[in-house]
Amino acid sequence: MRSTSKTSRNRVTSSFTGWGREATSGDRLLLAAKTAIAAAIAWYLAPFVPLADSEYSYYAPLGVLISMYPTVVGSARAGVQALIGLAIGIVLGLGGLLLVSTGAPGVVAVAMVIAVGIALGGIAALGDGRDWVAIAGLFVLLVGGPAGDDFTLSYLFTTAFGVLVGVAMNLIVVPPLFLRRAGEQLTGLREKLRGALEEIADAVAEDPVDAERLARATDDLPAMLSTVEDEVRQADESSRANPRGRRRAADKELNTLRMSALARTSDAARDLAVVLIQATDEGESPDAATAQALADAVRACADIVGAVTDDPEAGAKLARAADAADAVLRRLESAPIAQSAYGPAYAYTAAVCLRRIVLACNHFVTHT
Repeated sequence: MRSTSKTSRNRVTSSFTGWGREATSGDRLLLAAKTAIAAAIAWYLAPFVPLADSEYSYYAPLGVLISMYPTVVGSARAGVQALIGLAIGIVLGLGGLLLVSTGAPGVVAVAMVIAVGIALGGIAALGDGRDWVAIAGLFVLLVGGPAGDDFTLSYLFTTAFGVLVGVAMNLIVVPPLFLRRAGEQLTGLREKLRGALEEIADAVAEDPVDAERLARATDDLPAMLSTVEDEVRQADESSRANPRGRRRAADKELNTLRMSALARTSDAARDLAVVLIQATDEGESPDAATAQALADAVRACADIVGAVTDDPEAGAKLARAADAADAVLRRLESAPIAQSAYGPAYAYTAAVCLRRIVLACNHFVTHT
């Protein structure tokens, strides 16, 4: 009981520590500072927005909050989508006011606006604007009242002004660029894949093959791959419409090539582990000589997968991996005919997985 309690406390402490790091990272603090400055500027200048009542200046900082995303393109996209959602919500709110003016109870109008707003929020094309349809409709209905027309114009124009200020701030003041961070994440994935392949090689070399070790080797690859793909996608987005991104076009292309090669390698490594586990479970493990050839080939693949981008030995490592994969095929071709066809089939499938890894690395090496 005491050990369980201590473990729970450690998990809570670790969670708080992780949250603290996320909240105080350099990129997050910079975004917070830019958002605060942009909100202050929008608030100060909002009374000068044409066709907008200064009474509703507080919607300008709201527009900043809507549009301040980690990337310039993300800011512009979120801002436009939110404004479209607001416009639809305003029309919906005016419809609610019209319903009230005909003598309908206010509670009916509120229910109608919320129901229709939530339904329209299901339109995926609205993106970040989906959540604003019902909110804007309710604001217009409850806050606009008799002065609905004046309020709606001020609400929309002042918020749009805030969005403009937010996008401009994100574009002008240190526009975010995440190419380096994505590169670091790719390096982490590369090292993870190398370790996984080395673990697979060690498991295959054991007699009998250790199926549990094979499963553990690739267990967390899908989650890590998904995380890194998101990082690379965000880095790619951060370089668009970004003056700083023009000078880093080579880094962007390199990240794209690395992501493609590592994703294909990850898929092949997982398939390799699965087929070897299946063969072991069915008692169709390869004979000792074939298992050793497979282990050597997997280690050679791990060597090329783990090579750094500018490794002068990359070509030689790639050639060794290809030769080792071919050696597995030659071994299978010269092996005596087995009583069961499944054993050789599993071994051939494993060899195909190795060739997929070699081809993925070959694409990367030849293009860099």
